[in-house]
Amino acid sequence: MVDNFIFRDINPKIKIGTASDRYAGWIGQIYTQGQYKISARTHKVGNETFKEETLPVESVREYFEHFSVLEIDFTFYKPLLNIKLQPTSTYSILQSYHKYLKDKDELILKVPQVIFARKFWSGGKQIDNPNYLNAEMFANQFYDPANAIFGDKVTGFIFEQEYQRKADRIPSGEYVENLDEFIGSLPKDDRYHIETRTEYYHTEPYFEMLHKHGVGHILSHWMWLPPIRKQFLKSHKRFFNSGKQCIVRLLTPIGVRYEDSYTQAYPFDKTVKGMMNPEMIPEAVEIMNAGLIKGVCVNVIVNNRAGGNAPLIAKELTNKFLESWQ
Repeated sequence: MVDNFIFRDINPKIKIGTASDRYAGWIGQIYTQGQYKISARTHKVGNETFKEETLPVESVREYFEHFSVLEIDFTFYKPLLNIKLQPTSTYSILQSYHKYLKDKDELILKVPQVIFARKFWSGGKQIDNPNYLNAEMFANQFYDPANAIFGDKVTGFIFEQEYQRKADRIPSGEYVENLDEFIGSLPKDDRYHIETRTEYYHTEPYFEMLHKHGVGHILSHWMWLPPIRKQFLKSHKRFFNSGKQCIVRLLTPIGVRYEDSYTQAYPFDKTVKGMMNPEMIPEAVEIMNAGLIKGVCVNVIVNNRAGGNAPLIAKELTNKFLESWQ
């Protein structure tokens, strides 16, 4: 099954998925050759412009023949409803996705950065976010409409916080207090997970706050974070999500910027020799097994930029996991 890129049902508590879908580079692996009309768009990364080829939304039906979960990340850039509570273009795209989902297909949605980023890029510069930790905006412009479209097909909401340089950081105690108040103001739900990309904030009071609210701590293999084993050890190998879910995100090689990882991985049709950190997969397998022992469902999300081609990375990951149980 794995040789045919079939990762569904390898274990009831293990879900393998990818960060986004519809990549033309996955034709012949996940998608059938000649079955879809391919669209092209340009994408500027750093000083270079790339031509990206993508498949239509309907290809998600075939995606879910291979994977059991999908992280939709374009929701990071725009709420589902605008300030007047009218649907945005993102809402319309999600409606299109919904038409092609089957009963057991599951999604993880990224919360818009306008809700959870202290600063974000706009007009070529980083600006302070006036809606940082706006619980009302989250509920009205994202959470409610997302549930209206997908219901319980959403297995997780990712709150991703940008990396903060030393000059931008606030005292860790103040950071925890702010998040504590914010989470306490959210609609009650056991599907929340936080990715704090600044290790400075990974303190015991932070983990205790997550435990108090039943919010997951995302283990992210990402450029300025330590290896995921170290992140897991720092939390004393605890799983905090009250819904018994964990999210592991394999995003980029450690120490490699987005622009460089994108350039190396493009056009995402094969793994790139020497790109993937050798410890990434063994450490992910360790966390998967730790979750099984504790009865926690581990969702492993793989990005092309972690090594060139997400399906091939998922194949190696799944084989290593299955070997660990032989």
